[in-house]
Amino acid sequence: MAVTAPRPTARNRLAGAPTGRSARRRGRVQWKGYLYALPALTVLTVFLLVPLGQLVQISLYHWDGVSASTWAGLTNYTDIARDPQLRAGFLHAFVLILFFSVIPIALALLLAAVTTRAGRLRGVSVFRAMIFLPQVVAMVVTATAWTAIYAPDGVLNAALRTVGMEAVTRPWLGDFSTALPAVGLIGTWLQIGLCLVLFIAGIGQIPTELYEAAKIDGAGAVREFFAITLPGLRGQIAVALTLTVIAALRTFDLVYVATHGGPGNATSLPAFEVYNRAFGTGQVGSASAIAVVLTAVILLLTFLITKLQPKEDGT
Repeated sequence: MAVTAPRPTARNRLAGAPTGRSARRRGRVQWKGYLYALPALTVLTVFLLVPLGQLVQISLYHWDGVSASTWAGLTNYTDIARDPQLRAGFLHAFVLILFFSVIPIALALLLAAVTTRAGRLRGVSVFRAMIFLPQVVAMVVTATAWTAIYAPDGVLNAALRTVGMEAVTRPWLGDFSTALPAVGLIGTWLQIGLCLVLFIAGIGQIPTELYEAAKIDGAGAVREFFAITLPGLRGQIAVALTLTVIAALRTFDLVYVATHGGPGNATSLPAFEVYNRAFGTGQVGSASAIAVVLTAVILLLTFLITKLQPKEDGT
């Protein structure tokens, strides 16, 4: 004897018990959602996932980009650990994180706290716009301008000679000891505007009642910053860290225009090595392996930085 399922009663409907019709409706709604996302998923697959898979495949071969390839296995990856030039490139990238991320975030926090407290002063908005201006200038233009500033007869050395510090002058981008810090300071100049805009927007979202309560308690500007502003900007700091760390690790055009990796290998970076090996020395497999490792490092650091973001309520 066949057993039929009991028909849903009014009590079950009021209690929210799912019926067959509502379950089918929810299924159709979910499929409609996937259909709406299908164009974006298609573009993501064609232009990101498929090339990434091909990149991993090429990294397992010795290939010059023209002739037949030969199987290499993990040789290209082990060479990254063995080659001192490649190790130095990754070390330089991590040094640039200090200039591209840590210093700009620290300075931007200070500037954001000062400018928001002086928000009614004349000229503050112009100052903010000038700080953000490097973000809208093409990187090639920026690199060319700073190359002229750092030149032996450039503005920086001329200023040092004017104040009697001629002994300090040097070809800043041509000196082994100063080339990488000089490139890093360009990154500081570039990233500070982005961080400042993020932090000013974040301070605007902090309830003013907190600052009023702190003033009633007799808190000064420094105590307000560490007790209210800094904790309130935790999410913005995580975003700024993510963007600036990625910018430091994938730096290519700045180095290519300003130093071309020199002097020697003093400013060589992983992204530059990818280009140089693929199009300069014909080591496409090795370049692909470097790109894969660089991508993995960026993803790992991004994942770690996301742990700094505040959790949403109820999660």
